[in-house]
Amino acid sequence: MIPRTLFDADLEGFRDSVRKFLEQEATPYHEQWEKDGQVSRELWHKAGELGFLCPCLPEEFGGVGADFRYSAVLIEEIARAGLTGIGWGLHSDIVAPYILNYGSDELKNHYLPKLASGEMIGAIAMTEPGAGSDLQGVKTTAIRQGDHFILNGSKTFITNGQLADLVVVVAKTDPKEGAKGISLLVVETSWDGFEKGQNLNKVGMKAQDTSELFFQDVKVPVKNLIGPGEGQGFFQLMQELASERLQVALGAVAAAEAAWQWTLDYVKERKAFGKPVIAFQNTRFKLAELKAEITAARVFTDRCLELHLDKKLDVPTAAMLKQHTTDLQCKVMDECVQLHGGYGYMWEYPIARAWADSRVQRIYAGTNEIMKEIVARSF
Repeated sequence: MIPRTLFDADLEGFRDSVRKFLEQEATPYHEQWEKDGQVSRELWHKAGELGFLCPCLPEEFGGVGADFRYSAVLIEEIARAGLTGIGWGLHSDIVAPYILNYGSDELKNHYLPKLASGEMIGAIAMTEPGAGSDLQGVKTTAIRQGDHFILNGSKTFITNGQLADLVVVVAKTDPKEGAKGISLLVVETSWDGFEKGQNLNKVGMKAQDTSELFFQDVKVPVKNLIGPGEGQGFFQLMQELASERLQVALGAVAAAEAAWQWTLDYVKERKAFGKPVIAFQNTRFKLAELKAEITAARVFTDRCLELHLDKKLDVPTAAMLKQHTTDLQCKVMDECVQLHGGYGYMWEYPIARAWADSRVQRIYAGTNEIMKEIVARSF
């Protein structure tokens, strides 16, 4: 109803390519990936060949030098198709930017081309069993000994955790300090002492590998520290979290739009008391209400995307966006399940999967309660 002026013909052509790729290479296999608990590496390799991984990286590092709108298209199309097992957004738009924006030339040249091609799959390890949204509370340590850091600790709820070849680890290089003691390290999962725990059995997002990680005296070269020195990690995390929350919002709105459309199609076909469910005023009013709220959220999200492209998206605004869109996503899914009736609770229906998948959106990237606290502190 309201044109999305940010997306020109080239971007819409890119969107068509992404959509066709997902329809051919992902959707037919997603049910199996749910059983496997992870998507196939082959998908990552094919995506790398087509430039769907790390599109915003400069060409010198294997990217195509695109702006973030191209990443937005990928995030939206994955969400629209309900392919929540695909962890490209984290890999391309969270892991890679930490290395690109704060890493040394050596780190960039060594790792970024491998991330862009899909040779290496990336993850970021923030959350711990005893520390979630409060990043200052991390207990994992990386103590320098000569030309290495000795990494010890554990992480949990790590997206891409089973498939990952490279993990950006949040650790305390100075355990006596709070935020000032946090650093980011690039750690390869093949190194001695790095152990992947179980692939966690989640309520939703069944095809996404989400894991525990354990570090036992892992020797990390000092050159794999991200940044000019120790203690820069908390600042780096804060700088990038606004982008992460925008990504969550983009997926939330696209998923809500898809669920609304599935439901409209369903209620036109499904009959009750001899007439289509759409004929009942309650159905029409519910869909009209959701349409208005989704449209408003889309406009808000696109405006924040605009701000991000201009490097003007601030932390409180991103927090408002993440909280608002994910709360709405969960509301839309719940209402759409209700309009599907009993079939809405059946796993083979996309709306059931979307309902289960949506709930975590209000938890990760900072819980929505933390988002409200961030906004409140800005008053």
